[in-house]
Amino acid sequence: MAAEDTPLLRPATHADVPVVAAIWEPGWAEAHAGRVPDALVAARPSEYFLHCTADRVADTAVAEIDGRVVGFVMVADDAVDHIFVHPGERGGGVAAALLTHAENRIAAAGHDRAWLAVVPGNDRAQAFYRRQGWRDEGVFDHAAKGPDGPIPTPCHRFVKPLR
Repeated sequence: MAAEDTPLLRPATHADVPVVAAIWEPGWAEAHAGRVPDALVAARPSEYFLHCTADRVADTAVAEIDGRVVGFVMVADDAVDHIFVHPGERGGGVAAALLTHAENRIAAAGHDRAWLAVVPGNDRAQAFYRRQGWRDEGVFDHAAKGPDGPIPTPCHRFVKPLR
């Protein structure tokens, strides 16, 4: 990513919902395929990403380059809930900028530490978080949202002190 391609980070709007969902759905499938329970995959049809994005606009920041949304991050309390970047923009600093934004937002809300969940086998994500100063605390059962309640999903819990 060239200097002129430095992403602009801003709060998401309802107009961003379709493009955020379009980045999220294939990114989620790539990161989770064969790594999560079948029940969780079944609970993530295309409509899920669109509806969830619409419901989470207030929790979402987007990254723009040349007026195009190329990535997003969702924050929930002290957690970096979701972060995805369009494949064509990976490796250029967009994810790092989004993660820093999320860390700052969590710290501004008064939390001393942030956390996030990464499924086992998603080595690319785990390496990225380590490079950003996050530490793997080990595997836990993440309560992923399902249509009839939480779906226990093995994940690595990554943490980062913020103060």
